[in-house]
Amino acid sequence: MENEIKASKILDINDSLKQFRKEFINNTNEIYLDGNSLGKLPYKSKLKIQKVIENEWGQNLIRSWNDHWLEMIKRISLKLEKLFNASNHEITIGESTSVYLYQILNSLLQSEKFKPHFISDNLNFPSDLYIIDGIIKTTNNSKKTILKYESDTEANIKLLKKKIKSDPGIICLSLVSYKSSWLYPMKELNEWALKNDSIIVWDLSHAAGVVNIDFKYSKTLIAVGCTYKFLNGGPGSPAYLYVNKSLIKELENPINGWFGHLNPFSFSKKFISSNGIQKFSNGTPSIISSVPIECGVDMVLKAGIKNIEAKSKRQSEYLKDLIIKYLIPLDFKIESPLNPQNRGSHISISHKESWRICKSLQEGPLKIIPDFRPPKYIRLGISPLYISYEDLIKTIIKIADIVIKKEYLKFSVNQPTVT
Repeated sequence: MENEIKASKILDINDSLKQFRKEFINNTNEIYLDGNSLGKLPYKSKLKIQKVIENEWGQNLIRSWNDHWLEMIKRISLKLEKLFNASNHEITIGESTSVYLYQILNSLLQSEKFKPHFISDNLNFPSDLYIIDGIIKTTNNSKKTILKYESDTEANIKLLKKKIKSDPGIICLSLVSYKSSWLYPMKELNEWALKNDSIIVWDLSHAAGVVNIDFKYSKTLIAVGCTYKFLNGGPGSPAYLYVNKSLIKELENPINGWFGHLNPFSFSKKFISSNGIQKFSNGTPSIISSVPIECGVDMVLKAGIKNIEAKSKRQSEYLKDLIIKYLIPLDFKIESPLNPQNRGSHISISHKESWRICKSLQEGPLKIIPDFRPPKYIRLGISPLYISYEDLIKTIIKIADIVIKKEYLKFSVNQPTVT
């Protein structure tokens, strides 16, 4: 193992993104592999939040709406448009991913542009499926198909295409699967949907900030996503909604919210919808929660999403090789695609004692924070802006040590609310 550690240090020395690690608050003697669930706190975000609370809110009070906050929301949207190669005024922020998904799926249904048939699969994030179920319950003519593949870690693209062709409609997919990190062929599926009178609403939550997503190249028309994972926007930071300009005028927000009004401060008794992407805004933007999004997106733009994605692929391949070499002999199984082109930025592994191994990793002089997803998945998230190669080899060493020494036996099989 000593040679492995030496080799990892050489890789870190030659890492072109290594300087970004110091931009984050890093706990001593801790390796954080849960950025695919909640990203780390950048120093600039901490300072910016403090400034907003003490000066913009504390001193400037309501004047900050005009002086700072309304412009900040627009500025963040523009930066997200740059990140995703969208046109101006196609992205808005402010709600949660679930609220935006509810709005846009309802909007597409009401537009009658597509058949009232929702299609998703068993790889999708559960809350996305909850939203579809809720819409089905409140409409009379809509139906759903949730494709169940042989595996819950890999999509059957042929089966998905076959369903879209035979029974078109509104498709909802996660670009990167939360369990296995399966990465869908975005452009290929968008083109297939378009060819078959369908539309795909993409959830980018586990992809944004590590996967190079180009809305124009991929012919993406609608997408939603959170900002607190690889974009490091902080817990509960608002989500974004992207709607291609070709659709904005044809779609209406099912929620007639104050900030979706053409002129909210006219206080008109009649709701008049905004003509642009702003029509999908609802209530007052969450300012303090939005502040760190800008710092996170700025860092991704500075590093370059292509550079981040390239490092992600290199590190995940490095991690995969270590797992095969040291953990497979200890009865672990890789639950992610082996081909890096089909994989996002986390690798899932499984073991009959996955949960207790996760708990064991968080104890001792070197604490390692992965996450666990039922029934058996340990997710090792790679955030290229702050994860080093040395972090990855040390993680594998500790996992192997825990299993060989059976240290996991010290922990209960009971699981807390947040895993």
